[in-house]
Amino acid sequence: MTPERRPIRVALASWVCASIEWYDFFIYGTASATVFPSVFFPSQLPLVGTLLSFATFGVAFVARPLGGALFGHIGDSRGRKRALIAALVAMGGATTLIGLLPGYAEIGVAAPIALVVLRFVQGMAVGGQQGGVVVLATEAVPANRGGVYGSFASAGAPGGVILANLAFLAVASALSPEEIRAWGWRLPFLASLLVVAVAVLIQARLEETGEIRPAGQAGSPVLEAVRRHPRAIMLAAGCYLAINLNYYIFNTFLLAYAPHAGISPRIVLTAVLVASAIELICLPAAGWASDRFGRRRVFGAGAVLLGAWAFPFWALVDTGSTWALLLALVVGLGVLHSLMYGAQPAMFSEAFSGAVRYSGVSLGIQLGSLLGGAFAPLLATAMLARFGGALPIACYMAAGCAVTLVSGMALRRHLPATSQPRKDSHARA
Repeated sequence: MTPERRPIRVALASWVCASIEWYDFFIYGTASATVFPSVFFPSQLPLVGTLLSFATFGVAFVARPLGGALFGHIGDSRGRKRALIAALVAMGGATTLIGLLPGYAEIGVAAPIALVVLRFVQGMAVGGQQGGVVVLATEAVPANRGGVYGSFASAGAPGGVILANLAFLAVASALSPEEIRAWGWRLPFLASLLVVAVAVLIQARLEETGEIRPAGQAGSPVLEAVRRHPRAIMLAAGCYLAINLNYYIFNTFLLAYAPHAGISPRIVLTAVLVASAIELICLPAAGWASDRFGRRRVFGAGAVLLGAWAFPFWALVDTGSTWALLLALVVGLGVLHSLMYGAQPAMFSEAFSGAVRYSGVSLGIQLGSLLGGAFAPLLATAMLARFGGALPIACYMAAGCAVTLVSGMALRRHLPATSQPRKDSHARA
């Protein structure tokens, strides 16, 4: 393979594998908002059932830092490829088992308990995958192209959303609501066996990238990352907070909010699908802009604009108009969120030294996901129940963007002691 083609191949493989991993993760979020309250929590009032369902959704975020540490250790000491394949297999196994899990009516309280355990495994897997695809997509590319190639790692999330929403829309079109609740919801979960097998085959054919710790070197790369880069880890977590918080408001909570605004959940799924397709285009554009104008400028612009958009976003949703909903999501999720999410992979990868990059990036991202996205749908649902409107939710989203803005402006690019800053200003954070 020519040197010019290798970065493109790695970036595309990162996107495909991340999309499949996120597909598994996101079908759970869709089911949490639409099906799981009646299947696993049927004895509760509808709103309480939704709260409990979103609580199990949040369990995965508690597991994600643990997965980041575990797979970060494997990735830095045994190789990126080995860690990513292990994460894919863990995710596929847990997702398939959820599709086979009996409901509350069949096995009682054991059903939601088993659901929580499997969701925990999903969280471990995505915690290991996410940092891995970031370093995979950014280590094999020229320094001044890290933004555009790294954005393919972020593009896995909208790719997964598109696959997940298409799966549920196909089920909704082919089956009645009664059939979906009875057994149809299981089909997208069982399909995980096939799509994960494809991802593993693609990943296995990739060459190893990046710096791996020498065999026999003492100490854990995770602990070394914490010792050498504590500030970068915490700032990366702050950077990721609003990315994750807003993403799950858009993709998960909005499904539960839809009836409050008089909108069909199927329309929301379709609008999210369209906005995610727009994001697939905007993410590489944002990555290119970060190469051209600087990571922090593009990232900071996204944080400011998305925080401001939170207020008109809910005003548009509350009109009950399909076109207003679509505009709200295309601008918020498709365009403004992309400014942060497209610049983020290169920005994070450049903040850590090579031998502990997988661990450092994973810890930063997963701590941010725990602080930002873990209970965003749960808290938003509780705010809706308490205040009866979306204004507090908009304030919550804007506050997250403020934290992320400050963190992004403070995050600096890692430079080894023996190195000098690059003359190419496009590669600077």
